[in-house]
Amino acid sequence: MAITHSAARGRRAGGPDGAKTPYAPPGRGSHRRPGKGFFSAIAVVYIAFLAASSAPSPLYVIYQQQWHFAAWALTVVFALYVFGLLASLLTVGALSDHLGRRPVLAAAIALEVAALVLFLLAENVFTLSAARVLQGIATGAATTTLSAMLVDLEPSHGRAGVVTSIAPLSGLALGALSSGVLVELAPSPTQLVYGLLLVAMAAAAVVVSLAPETSPRRPGAVASLRPRVAMPAHLRGDFVPLVPVGIAAWALAGIYLSLGPSVAARLLGLNSHLVGGVVVTLLTGTGAVAITLLRARPEPSLLAPSSALLGIGTLTSLTGVVENLAWLAAVGTVVSGIGFGASVLATFGTLARVAKPDERGGVFAMANVISYLGNSVPSVLGGIAVTNIGLRPAAELSALTIVAIALSAFVLRLNQVRARRPAVMPPESAPCG
Repeated sequence: MAITHSAARGRRAGGPDGAKTPYAPPGRGSHRRPGKGFFSAIAVVYIAFLAASSAPSPLYVIYQQQWHFAAWALTVVFALYVFGLLASLLTVGALSDHLGRRPVLAAAIALEVAALVLFLLAENVFTLSAARVLQGIATGAATTTLSAMLVDLEPSHGRAGVVTSIAPLSGLALGALSSGVLVELAPSPTQLVYGLLLVAMAAAAVVVSLAPETSPRRPGAVASLRPRVAMPAHLRGDFVPLVPVGIAAWALAGIYLSLGPSVAARLLGLNSHLVGGVVVTLLTGTGAVAITLLRARPEPSLLAPSSALLGIGTLTSLTGVVENLAWLAAVGTVVSGIGFGASVLATFGTLARVAKPDERGGVFAMANVISYLGNSVPSVLGGIAVTNIGLRPAAELSALTIVAIALSAFVLRLNQVRARRPAVMPPESAPCG
C-alpha cells in the first residue's frame, strides 16, 4: 500500500472525487508545531503498550497450573482485557480530540502502571482478571490517542499510516516473545516481565511529558464520553470494505493469543514455555514484516489477497494440528501472518489518509472497536468450547469459522470490485440517432 506516497497524494489531491482533504495546517501555539524527533519516540510508546498487552499470554499456562482454573476461565481473563479495552474505546476514544493528546496519554500510562502492579501482586485468577481489565482500559485510551498523535506529527506524508499499522503487531510479537524467553530462561517469570514493563512505562511517561501537544483543546469533552458507534458519513465508503477482513484477522489473533500456547503444548507436544511466545510471534511478527514489505501497495489492492491468505493460512495450520505436524502448522501461521499484516495495513493506512484532524481519535476508536470485537468474541466462545468438547475439537471449530469468515470477505471484495467496474455497452446495442 502506498502509505508513504498515496497518503501524501490524498492530502494534496484529496480523495477519489479529487476534493481537497481538509487538513488544517499548523497554526499559532506550540500544540500545532510538533517537535522534531518525537514521532519515533511516540511510536516506541505505542509498541510498549501493545507489548504489555501480550506479555501475559505465555504465562497463562503457568497461572493455570498454579491456580488450577478451567480453560473457560483462561479465555474469560483474556476477554476481560478486550471488554475493558472496548469500554475505553467507546467512551474515551475521541477524548483526545477535545482535551489534547498528552493528558489522555498520561492517564493511560497511570492506569497501565496500576495494572502492572496488580500483575506483580497477583495470587489468584480474580486479581489477574482485575489487572487485565485495567490494562484493557489503559490500552484502549492509549492506542487511539497514539494513532492520532502519530498522524498529527506527520501531516505532510504517510509515514504515520505505516507505523500505526506496524506498531500493534510489532508490540504483540515483542511482548509475547520476550515473555516466553523470560519464562523459559529467567527466574521469577511471573514477576520479572512486569517489572521490566514498569520501567518501560516510566520511560513512556518521560516521553509524553516532553512531547509537544499536537491537538488543541476544544469544547465537547464531556459530550464525547457518551458511547457512540458511528463513522463520519464521508468515510463510510472507505471504511465498510475493511470490516469483514478485519474481523477475520483479529479473530485469528484472539485465538492465537488465548489458546495458541495451549494448542502448541497439548496438541503438538511442544512443551517449552518459549514456544508459547513463538506461536504468537510467528503470526504477529510476520504481519509486521508484511506491512513493511507491502507499504508501497495501494490500500484497495490488499483487501482480497489478505482475505485469501488468512483463509489459506488458517486451513494449513489446522491441517498441521490435525496431522500432528508442527512444521506445517508453523507454515500456515506464517501465511496467515502475511494476510494479517496486509489487512491491518489496508485498514489503518486508509484511515490515516482520509480522516480529518479533528476526528482522528474517534475514527481510530471505531476501527479498534470492530477489530477487538472480532478479537474477543471468538476467544470467549473458543474457551467455552474447550471446556465442553475439548481442546482439539474447539481448535478445529474455531479455525474453520475463521476460514469461513475470510472466504466471505474475499467473495465480498471480488463482488465489490466487479460492481465498480464501468459497464461497456456492446457496439451492436448502442442507441441509434
